Amino acid sequence: MSDKYIIAIDQGTTSSRAIIFSHAGQIVSVGQMENEQIFPRAGWVEHDPMEIWTNVREVVAA
Repeated sequence: MSDKYIIAIDQGTTSSRAIIFSHAGQIVSVGQMENEQIFPRAGWVEHDPMEIWTNVREVVAA
């Protein structure tokens, strides 16, 4: 029987994270990358969607 895993992607305001869990619920691996925050005006924050996509792909592959 092959091992089974679950991957969770957590896309937050400041970082992209991927966590791999074993079938038993134990953490097997964690990858995380910071997201650049762009402040065009006071009280506003923006993100580059291509940077988020790239970061998610990298943390999943890590």
